[in-house]
Amino acid sequence: MLVTYLEASRDLCETNSILFGAAVAVCRIIGAKVPMAGRATTQSSAIPAWRKRIEDRIAKARALIGRLTSFRSGNNRPRIMRTVRMAFAGTNISLSQPDITQKLTERIDDLKQKIAAWGKRIRRFSERSRRFNQNRLFQSDHKRLYKSLEQPKVCGAGQGPDQADIIAFWRGLWSEPVNHSEGPWMEVVASQDASVTPMDPITITPEDVAEAVRRAPN
Repeated sequence: MLVTYLEASRDLCETNSILFGAAVAVCRIIGAKVPMAGRATTQSSAIPAWRKRIEDRIAKARALIGRLTSFRSGNNRPRIMRTVRMAFAGTNISLSQPDITQKLTERIDDLKQKIAAWGKRIRRFSERSRRFNQNRLFQSDHKRLYKSLEQPKVCGAGQGPDQADIIAFWRGLWSEPVNHSEGPWMEVVASQDASVTPMDPITITPEDVAEAVRRAPN
């Protein structure tokens, strides 16, 4: 049947349509999925929708804090005034009342607390996701996990210190005699420990080591 349609084809475009139709028919018969035109096949983002919503709230809250702070500093431009009125919409607070500065401070502090709570929720999710991914990677590929945990090497730029300076520095610390003054508390401790009976010396033989190693688990 396909040969009949191909023989009757007049150009390459029609041949392409015939082959495409035949391929779709075969896929439907065997149950294979065919991506149709107009359907999005892009992979969904790994960032959950609730996190995007929280990040949007944080961005809007920070912008509002900036507007309120600007108004508290004396900026009375129409755009700032409109934002401040919207921030206090639905309340009994008027911009002309005497304690408006205190109300602005309270509103700013409230927004900062909300931002801190939202950010803490995102950090908890990120930390949980990191631990989950590390545990899953540990079960599948130890080497890859350990490689991901390695810190990048930081090499200092420039010329290193002179060898003679290094030797002189450490020789000044360890080779020069120093008279330390420990203070009277050392004498007090020594007098308190004078009555303590010293412990008998212990001699460890190779047989003791062999016996301990023999009993130890692998």
